[in-house]
Amino acid sequence: MSMTDTRPPALLTTSGLVFLGILAAVAVLVPALNLLVSPGSAFYIPTYVVSLLGKYLCYALLALSVDLIWGYVGILSLGQGAFFALGGYAMGMYLMRQIGTRGVYGDPVLPDFMVFLNWKELPWFWYGFDWFPFAALMVLLAPGILALVFGWFAFRSRVTGVYLSIITQAMTFALLLAFFRNDMGFGGNNGLTDFKDILGFNIQSDGTRAVLFFLSALALALGYLLCRFLVRSHFGKVLVAIRDAETRVRFTGYRAENYKLVAFVASAMLAGVAGALYVPQVGIINPSEFSPANSIEIIVWVAVGGRGTLVGAALGAVLVNYAKTYFTSGMLAPYWLFMLGGLFVAVTLFLPKGVIGTFYEWREKRRPPPEDTIGAADAPLAEPKPAE
Repeated sequence: MSMTDTRPPALLTTSGLVFLGILAAVAVLVPALNLLVSPGSAFYIPTYVVSLLGKYLCYALLALSVDLIWGYVGILSLGQGAFFALGGYAMGMYLMRQIGTRGVYGDPVLPDFMVFLNWKELPWFWYGFDWFPFAALMVLLAPGILALVFGWFAFRSRVTGVYLSIITQAMTFALLLAFFRNDMGFGGNNGLTDFKDILGFNIQSDGTRAVLFFLSALALALGYLLCRFLVRSHFGKVLVAIRDAETRVRFTGYRAENYKLVAFVASAMLAGVAGALYVPQVGIINPSEFSPANSIEIIVWVAVGGRGTLVGAALGAVLVNYAKTYFTSGMLAPYWLFMLGGLFVAVTLFLPKGVIGTFYEWREKRRPPPEDTIGAADAPLAEPKPAE
């Protein structure tokens, strides 16, 4: 792009096309190797592996939602797990309503935990969750409205940096305590589980698991495209300017709090979608998903993959969670949290730009500098500053 070229950057770069290509191949091959290949074949993928990989894809979408606000706006949210959990609870409530008389107590309306706790009628906030379109709408609205209200007060109060991180963590911890209460009507400590059907299909069948995996891959692809569109648009340029010099942006006449609020709400909705796809694949949603430690772990995923790269955030989520699955199933299980902390420290000291960010930097150093271009097409939009 020449110095006088004002065209917006391309929506998809080479790295983005490679990412989407790999994702498309995985979305087709994994279900095919599960449904069409004999279990005795070396190429057969068991159903539990399909569900495990689907969970990784949900985590990758969650990491994208964090990178959108942390990598491009500078908002280090330690409460993203709250939006993920709210989306999961919205889907879990729909799945609970589908059980009907097949529950332990056989009540056609009340979920088993309500019968056990002697609830006499269904709470008002459960109405409508027997209808999938309503539940799907609430997957977006529940985290979106919370982010809107929280962000409206926080950003207009000029809360930034570590103070914003602390109050986002306080928010998710408050929700954790609230959802642990039995009288909240969300299953208390046990949460929501024992799901039977989704849209009339057996949630345990191989075919349903394969479809859920495909939908997770599709949601990740669409989430990536949405994030790319946002950060490469004029809106995204303002977000990066806010990240790098918010005071100057305000002096030029922009309402920085409005831009931050839109990005924050969009990020929360993406996290809610990730939670909604996560729940039917793991079979349970409980208050532990609100744990502040979960939100901190998401930050580690993004830092490992590469903050401000989108592709790196998704890659970091998959790599760290694969390592978690591997190391928590053996003799090293008691030391996993120490390993995770050590990984974060190592990345901060030796790979501050993450895996993908470091790769971009290495590639740019090897590429001869062009005379009439500015930067490289595949590099991140701008160099993110260290977290405040």
